[in-house]
Amino acid sequence: MAEKKIVVKVDVADDDEKRKAMMAVSVLPGINFMCMDMKDKKMTVIGTVDPVKVVDKLRKRWNAHVISVGPKEEPKKTEAKKEEPKKDSAEHIGQLVKLYQAYNPRLTTHYSVISREEDPNSCVIC
Repeated sequence: MAEKKIVVKVDVADDDEKRKAMMAVSVLPGINFMCMDMKDKKMTVIGTVDPVKVVDKLRKRWNAHVISVGPKEEPKKTEAKKEEPKKDSAEHIGQLVKLYQAYNPRLTTHYSVISREEDPNSCVIC
């Protein structure tokens, strides 16, 4: 059996119901990938699972119906990828420091290190 992409519309109200719906479907064998878009309230399941079983699991608690069932989409390959010129790491760090200094003008740039061995009033337990 070939993998297929199943898109199901599920009426869930919040993230807790989303989690419960995904848990209900995740027990079915043959699922390779599963996600849910809360904006459109669509669950996408990719695998060899039967679409009828997916909808049956969801209809026990939520209003659900199949939007589409089709072959799994292969990731689109971009032929002409634009490569950004790589910046020198020191240059990049310098830019980050400048940005952070603009954000936090009280940035500590100098640190003092005190050696406890040279301080006669310090207590060191060895």
